[in-house]
Amino acid sequence: MAWNEPGGNRNDNDPWGTGGGRGGKDQGPPDLDEALKKGLDKLNRLLGGKGNKSGGNGGSSSSGGGAGGFGAILALAAIIFAGYVIFQSFYIVNEQERAVVLRFGEYSRTETPGLRFKVPLIDSVHLVRVTSVRNAESTGQMLTQDENLVSVDLQVQYRVGDAKAYVLNVRDSNQALAFATDSALRHEVGSSTLDDVLTEGRAELAVRVEQRLQSFLEEYGTGLSIVRVNVESTQPPNEVQDAFREVQRAREDEQQVKEEAETYRNKVVPEARGRAQRLTEEAAAYKQQVIERARGETSRFLAVLGVYETAPEVTRERMYIQALERVLSNTSKVLVDTESSDNMMYLPLDRLTNRSGTSTGNQSSSGSSGSSDIDIKTLSDQVIQELRGRQDTDVRRSR
Repeated sequence: MAWNEPGGNRNDNDPWGTGGGRGGKDQGPPDLDEALKKGLDKLNRLLGGKGNKSGGNGGSSSSGGGAGGFGAILALAAIIFAGYVIFQSFYIVNEQERAVVLRFGEYSRTETPGLRFKVPLIDSVHLVRVTSVRNAESTGQMLTQDENLVSVDLQVQYRVGDAKAYVLNVRDSNQALAFATDSALRHEVGSSTLDDVLTEGRAELAVRVEQRLQSFLEEYGTGLSIVRVNVESTQPPNEVQDAFREVQRAREDEQQVKEEAETYRNKVVPEARGRAQRLTEEAAAYKQQVIERARGETSRFLAVLGVYETAPEVTRERMYIQALERVLSNTSKVLVDTESSDNMMYLPLDRLTNRSGTSTGNQSSSGSSGSSDIDIKTLSDQVIQELRGRQDTDVRRSR
């Protein structure tokens, strides 16, 4: 039978254990005030006080309970304060940070990453991110060296290099950076011409601004370190934009013409150098040829000179005959000088040659015409042999 069925023993079967047996009195939930009082009594006894006992003088018990509760509250407050102090005594420094510790407002130390301890209410800690790169921008119109207005957009990338100087030396490091950037930019633009700022000199302008800005920050002691300075845009005022574009187009055309001229130069100059080298080599070869020919002729002349000194007449006659050989070998006429008579015999070799050419085809049909034909080559050989025979006879007579 269930415990809550009619007629059953409800007190014996109560699962909450509230029954006190058969015929027992039904009890309700515990009183919260009574539970709190019991807890304070226990805490008071732990702290050395006397608990609130039942019976006796009710007034004294009530006053003792009030004093014990106040002491418990003080003890609890002390425990909470001690926990808070302990909790506040430790802090964590991340890898990207450095901790600047001040004791009574004066610099004490700079902590590296890790779990660190500080004295509560005495030490104050300032965490500074030193690895992250920050950005700052500067824009403005300024005068160049040639008194022209130009608008410059500048971006500065920086980070904290010295955490102590960043926290203590300057009240607002970002504002100091902005002032220093504007000063460095105006100084460098004021020292440059408009053409340099707008065209080729932009990269050099960024480098100069970076160097000057870093020197300013070091002089101010801001603790900031410049990573890079970028000149994003440089342009003249809006009133002269059209004229400036025309100038830019003219410069681009000029650059294109220069590149074309350079290309033509690179093509023509090597060809000219090649031709010059070839002419130089040909001249050297001709020079060597002329020198060798002159040396050969000199050697031959010296050899003839030695023979001429031995027999002048014979040598002169022989040279005369050789010269005639060379001259007459290229002509169709032959002159024969004989000692028997003062007449000079003339042989018309050109006619004989024509006759011999026409008579060659008729030798088989006409036998008498063959006796009149003359072999030019045979006749020339005979004349030359006769001249050489005379020369040899003259040599023997001279000896």
